[in-house]
Amino acid sequence: MSSHAVLPQGEPHPANFKPKDNPAFILYDKLKTGYEEQPIPELGPDEVLIEIKKTGICGSDVHFYNTGAMGLVALEEPMCLGHESAGIIVQLGSNNVVGKGALQLGDKVALEPGVTCRMCTDCRGKPSICEHMVFAAYPPSRGGTLQRYYKLPADLVYRLPSSVALEYGAMMEPLSVAVHAVANKGGMKTGYNILIFGAGPVGLLAMAVAKGMGANRIVAVDINKERLDFAKGYAATDVYIPIKQNENETRPQYSVRAAADLLLSLGIPARGPGSIDLVVDATGAEVCIQMGLNAVKPGGTYVQTGFGPPDIQIPMFRITTNEIVIKGGWRYGNGDYPLAIDLVNRGLVNLQPLLTHTFKFKDALEAFEITKAGTDKDGKFVIKCVIDGPE
Repeated sequence: MSSHAVLPQGEPHPANFKPKDNPAFILYDKLKTGYEEQPIPELGPDEVLIEIKKTGICGSDVHFYNTGAMGLVALEEPMCLGHESAGIIVQLGSNNVVGKGALQLGDKVALEPGVTCRMCTDCRGKPSICEHMVFAAYPPSRGGTLQRYYKLPADLVYRLPSSVALEYGAMMEPLSVAVHAVANKGGMKTGYNILIFGAGPVGLLAMAVAKGMGANRIVAVDINKERLDFAKGYAATDVYIPIKQNENETRPQYSVRAAADLLLSLGIPARGPGSIDLVVDATGAEVCIQMGLNAVKPGGTYVQTGFGPPDIQIPMFRITTNEIVIKGGWRYGNGDYPLAIDLVNRGLVNLQPLLTHTFKFKDALEAFEITKAGTDKDGKFVIKCVIDGPE
């Protein structure tokens, strides 16, 4: 393990590259992992083979590692972990004709790791909700990206600009989740005031997207002061630690009071100019969801992207009478990856401060353990861990 420094990107593979072995990091059951040799994927005509060079650890990976499940989805059989990846193209399917603008052997690319059926009504507008989606490291799929080789349809890999190193290419996946929540579902516009619950990786990336797209105020909410201090130095204009719940106060009563205290303490009006246009929750915590729905302006938009309990109580009377728009933000959709890459390439989003730890492939378990703990063995704050591909 090492704390982050700018890493060399490596040389592209020559055209006559021959695949080697394919070791993979496997989850067998909760807290039970190991390494296995996997078959080298055989390409279809429209696919490309990527040698994985960098893989980030996502909160969903940690959920599966820690509990064997996430939400209503549970591990059914051993599964290769990982889905936030970047790598080098080492093989092209027969339909991938080399030409101007086409993918080339040796291109460094970011991976969009969810393959849809491409035929249903949902795929024509909202591919993230395709019922036939096969997503890396998400049951019933067995295949994640923490292995040497991974294949995808050619249109689901995105060439990285020369300015973007592979470790940041791996972070395009969570950045695209943030783009989807803030820009796509949230309809973010220049001058918006945005309230973001959770100062973990996705929440911080949502703040970065909002800043890059010209938000007026970006309010970060968390119970961890260290995370909020980081958020304030990174992208947030304001931070807020929620007040304590009173002993005989119900959670809905508390969330109304806490939302009012947030607005009052930060000088934010409840409606009209300067009020909260958009709320993004990256926690999944019931009380944060309730607070957000009580803090957003009448007619404002609320986007849920964090996972928590599958069923919660929400202030439906306020939602109805104030015509609050609630949207789910699930993974990413059309245009989200290109926008994420463009924001980084133009310097509007800076990923470097978020990458706090890197690991060798053989030390993948340690990466999962410190991500789960939130701090490394020296007590250093963990935001994003990236694991190298197999040596």
